[in-house]
Amino acid sequence: MARSTRQQRRARRAQGQPALAGGPPDRPVARPTANGGGEPARRPERREEREREKRGFGFIGFVQEAVGELRKVEWPNQQAVVSGTAVVLVACVIVGAYLWLNDEAWKYVVQHVLLR
Repeated sequence: MARSTRQQRRARRAQGQPALAGGPPDRPVARPTANGGGEPARRPERREEREREKRGFGFIGFVQEAVGELRKVEWPNQQAVVSGTAVVLVACVIVGAYLWLNDEAWKYVVQHVLLR
């Protein structure tokens, strides 16, 4: 079956015939809105947007936003801080020992193999 032209589709829609398979779905009927017009009501502003407008965008606004974000942070307890610090120190010792041994090995190679 040949594709229908735009004019044929519009005429079929105007007559109320169902759309052919594979065509775009019919548009939903417009429902009345709360304000009675065809235009949807404006979405109320979010609280953060109103607060941002009150504070402004200067240094004080930045500090207030930073403090607000820091209040949202879930801070670790003492045990978590101590265990995290221990993990970092052990990792530093292991990596430092590996680098020191590697440096000593290459120093030996350079002094006794390459410079002889």
